[in-house]
Amino acid sequence: MSWPLFEAAGLLAAILFLLYYYSTSLLQYWEKRGAKGPKPIPFLGNFKDMFLGKSSFNDCIIKAYYEFKDEPLIGVFSGHIPILIVRDPDLMKDVLIKDFSKFADRMTKPNEEIEPFSLHLFRLDGKRWKPLRTRFSPVFSSGKLKEMFYLILECGNHFEKYLDTMVSKEGNKGAIIDCRDISAKFTTDVIGSCAFGIEMNALAAEDSEFREMGKRVFQTSWKTVLRDRLREYPFLFKIFARFILDYEIVDFFTRITKESIDYRIKHNVHRHDFIDVLVDLKQNPGKIELEDFNDLFLTAQAFVFFAAGFETSSVTITNALYELALNPSIQEKVRTEIQNVLKRNNGEITYDSIKEMKYLDAVFQETLRKYPVVLWLSRKATTNYTFSGTKVNIEKGQLVILPVFAIQRDPDIFPDPEVFDPNRFTDESAKTRHPMLFLPFGDGPRNCIGARFAKIQSKIAMIKFLSNFKVDVCEQTVKTYEIEKKSLLLLQPSHEVNLRITKI
Repeated sequence: MSWPLFEAAGLLAAILFLLYYYSTSLLQYWEKRGAKGPKPIPFLGNFKDMFLGKSSFNDCIIKAYYEFKDEPLIGVFSGHIPILIVRDPDLMKDVLIKDFSKFADRMTKPNEEIEPFSLHLFRLDGKRWKPLRTRFSPVFSSGKLKEMFYLILECGNHFEKYLDTMVSKEGNKGAIIDCRDISAKFTTDVIGSCAFGIEMNALAAEDSEFREMGKRVFQTSWKTVLRDRLREYPFLFKIFARFILDYEIVDFFTRITKESIDYRIKHNVHRHDFIDVLVDLKQNPGKIELEDFNDLFLTAQAFVFFAAGFETSSVTITNALYELALNPSIQEKVRTEIQNVLKRNNGEITYDSIKEMKYLDAVFQETLRKYPVVLWLSRKATTNYTFSGTKVNIEKGQLVILPVFAIQRDPDIFPDPEVFDPNRFTDESAKTRHPMLFLPFGDGPRNCIGARFAKIQSKIAMIKFLSNFKVDVCEQTVKTYEIEKKSLLLLQPSHEVNLRITKI
């Protein structure tokens, strides 16, 4: 080897050694802070399989969860980024409730320059989140839901007619339906009516623009995977993210929100719904004293309500129907309850009559237990913090994760977790179970603001479905339910959920 080549090889070796040393020194972070965890790999941390496309982010969390079952806190690395998994339910309660003020932020910091709709309620930092949450909370109160109930029920009636038409076309053999598609059409109509004051017609119109945009928001592809990965590298994200974002979605929701707000202001229309709050904020921005308050900020709130409201509930309705098709005895039991309650109420669905359906509620909760829509919860420390009863201390800005899916599928907490058993939520054990072991809507001040709304619209869909139709598996029904690995945060099936429905 000539001397110049020898020098070049030596320089390259030195650079690689320094990079390796730098990587390994960063990966000693949790060891120095007293948190045990799986041994990380230089440059990839504990998420090698995720970076290689073999597993999901949640799969990597689950692996660490079971590998360190006796540890209250587990330290892992996504690349070089330290993440703390909180396993102990009492410490989870500290994060979500007791010490909420020290964990008021969420995972990703919004960047409206790159992602125009990122300044929404879900992602805002604690300081900006609190006044906005306070302003929106009354929209989701029991009183407001009662006022909006007739709108949801109206969409439920359209849903029933739509299903009836589909079944009638096929005769006695029944119709095979993609439950996820029809459930999404129903929830799209509900959100459109209750939030935007618009009759969407997603059930009737095959070319519904709202339904199409809803699909695109949650569609998993190489672009969405790349976008999620790039967020871990802010410098690269700033450069490349603008090339992989869907600006048609941005333009659509900006136009729809502006039109809805402007129409109500011009014609003095009041429906006491979500858009009314946005109208009030636009006319009285001083009420929440936020910086950078503009039309885009208002649109971001409308967007997240639409996206979260239709997708989470539609997937839950789908999963409930799937399990009821697989468990006909449970289906018959919940149908009998629904029919008996409706009979006592002259066949009418009312806000109060839904509360009488205890077994339906247990089915709903068991669906969310087995299929939590949000796979894990994230919080960021707003100050340096030492976890109670441990020596583990973290710095301001540290990301902590609460592994919802792993906990709700843990056989030590829920025996036979793969079995669909609504009795988990009707027996005495449900009352003694630690509240942090069932978190489909999160908990504490920053829990899901639309939880009540989600329950009502999901239950109305299930009541309309089960009181009129029987649902069964068919030759097109998947035998094994697979979760989409490309999805970072939300539980989504990687396949259609096809079932046969017949008129009762």
